[in-house]
Amino acid sequence: MDSFNSPRTRPLYRGTQIVWYILSVLEALLIIRFALKLLGANAGAGFTSFIYNITYPFVAPFLGVFSISRVVEGSVFEWTTLLAMLVYWLLAIAIIKLFLMGRTVSTPEAAVKMEEQEN
Repeated sequence: MDSFNSPRTRPLYRGTQIVWYILSVLEALLIIRFALKLLGANAGAGFTSFIYNITYPFVAPFLGVFSISRVVEGSVFEWTTLLAMLVYWLLAIAIIKLFLMGRTVSTPEAAVKMEEQEN
């Protein structure tokens, strides 16, 4: 059976689309958080408060990694947010790789891939 015509191909493709979509939304929110901190946005403003509150659970696991963030005249260079963005991107790549491992592979295709891995 051709691996591209397998009944499992479409759900795997949809799964990878979902992972990329979730990652894109999360990364967009985190980059907005990073920019707001960097530009010294007023934390009491509604939009700023909303972004900080919605992104906090995603940066919280990384808060103790760096002892200090760079603060210059109200602007904060938040390394924690950048680290969170990197980790979530790597996690998305790992999930997609797992999805792709479930793809049906023909014997000749598997043989070629195994040979490539040996070299």
